[in-house]
Amino acid sequence: MSETPQYPPLLAYHARTKHRFEAYAEGPGQLDWDAQPEPFRRYPGAPLLELPLAADRFERPYGSLNQAPAETIAADLDSLGALLELSLGISAWKSWGPSRWALRCNPSSGNLHPVEAYVLSAGLPGVPDGVHHYDPKDHMLEGRALRPADGSRWLAVGLSSVMWREAWKYGERALRYCQLDIGHAIGAVAYAAALLGWRIEALAVPGDSLARLLGVDRADDFPPSRFAYTEAEEAEILLAVQAPGLGAPPAEPGDWLANADWQGTPSQIDAAPGYRWPVIAQAATASRPLAVESSPLRFPALPVLPTLPAHPAATGTAQIIRQRRSAQRFDPRATLDKAAFYRLLDATLPRRQAPFTGQESTPAIHLLLFVLRVDGLPSGLYLLPRTPEAAITLPAVLGASDERFADQCAVADSDPDCPAHLGLILLATLELPEMQRLARALSCHQDIAATSAFSLGMLGDFSGVATDGYAYRRLLREAGLVGQALYLEAEAAGVRGTGIGCFFDDPVHRTFGIADPRWQSVYHFTVGTPITDTRIETSPPYPQRKQETP
Repeated sequence: MSETPQYPPLLAYHARTKHRFEAYAEGPGQLDWDAQPEPFRRYPGAPLLELPLAADRFERPYGSLNQAPAETIAADLDSLGALLELSLGISAWKSWGPSRWALRCNPSSGNLHPVEAYVLSAGLPGVPDGVHHYDPKDHMLEGRALRPADGSRWLAVGLSSVMWREAWKYGERALRYCQLDIGHAIGAVAYAAALLGWRIEALAVPGDSLARLLGVDRADDFPPSRFAYTEAEEAEILLAVQAPGLGAPPAEPGDWLANADWQGTPSQIDAAPGYRWPVIAQAATASRPLAVESSPLRFPALPVLPTLPAHPAATGTAQIIRQRRSAQRFDPRATLDKAAFYRLLDATLPRRQAPFTGQESTPAIHLLLFVLRVDGLPSGLYLLPRTPEAAITLPAVLGASDERFADQCAVADSDPDCPAHLGLILLATLELPEMQRLARALSCHQDIAATSAFSLGMLGDFSGVATDGYAYRRLLREAGLVGQALYLEAEAAGVRGTGIGCFFDDPVHRTFGIADPRWQSVYHFTVGTPITDTRIETSPPYPQRKQETP
């Protein structure tokens, strides 16, 4: 009798939480939307600082986003307000009948928003030194831990996850979705920083140290509950902001807060949860960074400004960020211009620019494409390797067990309009009806994957996960970064994107002939021409505040 294979914790978690044709990953059998966890956390008792709604002062064309602005923008209360407004703030309110909900600049699985943000600042004009919780509902800072100024000047943004917000709907798969959301949030901060001419850098901080720094390990501060897991925040990442006049955060930022005055009590997320999935906490523990280990990122040598159609100069970055939505339906009669398709793919390639300035490790995500309705391209299965190494190894992996891929070829060899640096590969040509069936079935039978111009799966290299639990988080976050690039580029191209967290993992692998468990699909995405639901009303993000003029 053979023994059941034993896997390291994160590989076991990933295998356990796969959706299969015969059964979905463990989750709630039904949802009570009236009992949804609270989407906004507050810290009553903490001093409040109202942030300006000043993002429009810094508006410039989206096509020039990764170029330096005409004027140097200093870090102060106004620019900090713009950074948070365009990364983690509310972009609009939606309503339908008695229901009203917020949309935010950072997308989230199910619009559940597990991400909480903290500002760590020293020497910024108008901002007390210390740790502040960001309240996106009212665009304010809540002073959690304030300390005397010491003459230093630096700025960082810390992110955490309230995993219960995702677990309430998605069950055991929640840790996956939280990490994708963290990736989207990192990308959102990177894009907002780029608008200001700033950059962000992920800092290597052990998980327990970051928890102390953000104050999320202060158990006595949190509301007492029989269900502490609903209130817990998982410390995720610390992002240093590089801006004119700012230095680096202290090497031991925890020491900087040694004598700080902690204030405020976190509000309650969910007083009476109906379910519990202990495997989420187990996977979170197994994937925390245990030591400070940082190495320089290696980005492939790619054209900085590829010869592709430029974005309209009149389309502003703040405008693109605010109008970003997740499409709910696509027009199956609409097609996508081939040049726009190439531009979208180009935006996902890793470069030292937004959103990938926030990346933590060497790129390890590659794209499996379902091309449906792109003018001038045959419908079929395609591969976009995002690194030169993967361009060499992946085609053989995909072709090893499937004769359909025997004639795979580089698209640039047959299409002079395809930029050679993309490295796009046509694996197999399939008729549109077959492509629609495949795309829909593999994305949990969702029409949005089949009525779009194209959809894709993000394939991650899991070779390091067995020995480094934190590599699991990094992979999923990188997928979120790629998704954020697709969201904004789709808006700039006049179409719309939607992230898809529900897909049948192993059937995706079999469709592309992948037998090696090193490669795992971690996130899906789809892009097309949206159909707007006119029954839903849209209102401004901060009706209680007067928008400041440029």
